[in-house]
Amino acid sequence: MHQKITIEPFRIKVVEQIRLSSDDERRDFLEKAHYNLFLLHSDEVIIDLLTDSGTSAMSAEQWGGIMRGDESYAGARSWLRMESEIKDLTGCAFILPTHQGRAAEHLLYNRIGGQGKVFISNTHFDTTRANIEFSGATAIDIPIEAAHHRDEYDPFKGNLDTKKLEALIKQHGPENVGAVILTVTNNTGGGQPVSMGNARAISDICKAHGIRFILDACRIAENAYFIKHREKGYQAKSYREIAQEMFRLADGCIMSAKKDGLVNMGGFLALNDLDLAVQCRTVLIITEGYATYGGLSGRDMEAIAIGLKEVFDPDYLEYRIKSTAYLGQHLRDIGVPIIWPPGGHAIYIDAKAFYPHIPVEEFPGQALACELYLKAGIRCCEIGSVMFGKNDENGKLIPAAMELVRLAIPRRVYTQSHIDYVVETFRELEQERDRVHGYRITYEPPFLRHFTARFEPVS
Repeated sequence: MHQKITIEPFRIKVVEQIRLSSDDERRDFLEKAHYNLFLLHSDEVIIDLLTDSGTSAMSAEQWGGIMRGDESYAGARSWLRMESEIKDLTGCAFILPTHQGRAAEHLLYNRIGGQGKVFISNTHFDTTRANIEFSGATAIDIPIEAAHHRDEYDPFKGNLDTKKLEALIKQHGPENVGAVILTVTNNTGGGQPVSMGNARAISDICKAHGIRFILDACRIAENAYFIKHREKGYQAKSYREIAQEMFRLADGCIMSAKKDGLVNMGGFLALNDLDLAVQCRTVLIITEGYATYGGLSGRDMEAIAIGLKEVFDPDYLEYRIKSTAYLGQHLRDIGVPIIWPPGGHAIYIDAKAFYPHIPVEEFPGQALACELYLKAGIRCCEIGSVMFGKNDENGKLIPAAMELVRLAIPRRVYTQSHIDYVVETFRELEQERDRVHGYRITYEPPFLRHFTARFEPVS
């Protein structure tokens, strides 16, 4: 039977009540949170699209695995199962468990970064950039030209520009390039996929210059879906086989299992370089935990091992990608400017186009995020000049390349009616664009300011 409607390929076994707040309550909640949605309490949110990281619903098999978790300090059975699964998937020889992806980033980029080093990526995400810059190195983004054009269709809009890569290597010298990092899918660039051809070209360039090639693979299964359906020569391969092929083009990888591991906590660093692995393992033991648990409980590792299998299920991936596209298409149909085509895990709205009257210095993305919450209790994430903007020596804002708002969809959590609620909210916001004001920052920390910054409305 050919299905015209994409259904959720699961039954709901346990439910969590959503508290339906009033307009007045949300206005009070947001003011107390200093207009930063990260500072809201979860029970003050109706639909939480802040992130897809660690917010997935786990399966009955994963919950069963949690009961089997071996909590031995060293050499736990759960670790051996997780290690075996990751080795089979990535092909890497040395696996270091961490409590999440940014811990793996800290381990690696503090070893290979430092003053004078540059890291080149299709687009670094926030914690990747922060860990690199914290080491004293510089992070450079070189997405393809299509990534800068919201409405332009490109099947692999997340690709890295290989001509610019060659030029940057020549400019800085291969000895000063800490690594080339390929983020799949390209989160900051709209959740857009990366082609196998692009990954292979990057691998060849890195090998020719003796530069490390690192895969940031937290959404590798979603990326594999796009390759199978959009790239010639992969239709007969399974999603897992496609992912395995991409992993084997790199010298190592970082993965937050909180995305395509379908768990609430966990990650890993996988390497083929013994000396580098030993250096990272030493710091892991000092900062995270012993080498066979790395800050994770046995039950967490058990759930990760199961999740890394389940995520490649064809029915799951079909539902996952099509349900995200459903939201994107419906928003586009009512005139909301989104990055096109829809990505795998989220829909990205061009807040600058949605609120053209709000200058970038007043953060149109933050304005839209606040309006979504005030109108309907929807929490989302600004990915623009709050997250990636910087101030020059005179305190003037150097804006981000785009002013986006991300609606990240947790895996196996919401049904179509929840998504329809989001679409209906945008229908109302469309009618009220002109009355919305911007925001100014009243407090910000030196790194990752979007997590704890405070704002006030611009009257």
